[in-house]
Amino acid sequence: MRAAILYEDDHLLAISKPAGLSLATPAREEGAAVRRLLEALPPAHRRRARSGDGGPWLLHRLDVSTSGVVLLARGLEARRFYSGLLSGGEAQKSYLAIAWGRFDPPEGRLDWPLGPDRGDRRRMAVDPGGKRAVTLYRTLQACAEASLLEFRLETGRTHQIRVHASAAGHPLLGDDLYGRLRDVPPGVSAARRRALQPGRCLLHAFALSLPATDLAPALTLAAPLPEDFAHTCRLLGMKPPPAPTGIIVPAHRPE
Repeated sequence: MRAAILYEDDHLLAISKPAGLSLATPAREEGAAVRRLLEALPPAHRRRARSGDGGPWLLHRLDVSTSGVVLLARGLEARRFYSGLLSGGEAQKSYLAIAWGRFDPPEGRLDWPLGPDRGDRRRMAVDPGGKRAVTLYRTLQACAEASLLEFRLETGRTHQIRVHASAAGHPLLGDDLYGRLRDVPPGVSAARRRALQPGRCLLHAFALSLPATDLAPALTLAAPLPEDFAHTCRLLGMKPPPAPTGIIVPAHRPE
C-alpha cells in the first residue's frame, strides 16, 4: 500500500490514503494512525511530511476500506483552527462509490438520522432519535447491475454514506457490513462476476474543499481513483471519472 502527498503548506498537509490502511486508534495512542499513514508514504516523502512540534495531527478519519483525501494539521494553531472548521461543517466532502442497482430518482437527498445499531456494536443504523445526517447523491453512470455515484456530505456521521445507501436499498459493492452477498445473474462472465464481488467496499474520498481563511486561500484537494476501483468500472462497462490529483480551482465535479 502506498500513500501520496497531494498538497502541503506551512499549516496543512493532504495525503491520499490507500484502501486497507486503518486510521483507527485508541485515544491514548493518538499518534499511531498518523505513523501508519506516514509509513505508507514513499521514503523520500516521510521526513518532508513531519512537523517539528510533534505533528502532523490527523484532522478526520476514513474507514479502513475507504481510499482518498485525508487532511493533517502542521502545528498546534493549525490543528485548533482546522478542527473547528471541519467540525463546523465548512468543508465540503465529495465521494465516489459503486452501489448495487439504480437510485430512483437518479439524483436526490437522503435525510435520515443515524445512531448506533443496538444489535451490532460495529454498525450504525437509521434511527428517528439519532443525530441529523444528510447525504446528497448523484448518479454518474449505470449498468445492468450497479451504478457509479457521487455522494456529498452535509453532515459527517460514522459510516454515513454506507448506512444511507443501504437504507435506500442500494448498498455499496463489497460492503460486507451494511450489504449482503447478492446473486449474480446466470450467464455473467467470470470477469464481470469478480467485479460485482470486490474484496473491499468501493468508496473513495474523491475531493475535499476548504473555504478561504487567514491561513490559506480556498482549496479543493482531489485524490486519484485507485486502480482497483477504476478497473471495476471498466469491467462493468462504465468509464472511470477523471480524478485530477492535488489542487483544483475552481471545485471540480466528476462527469
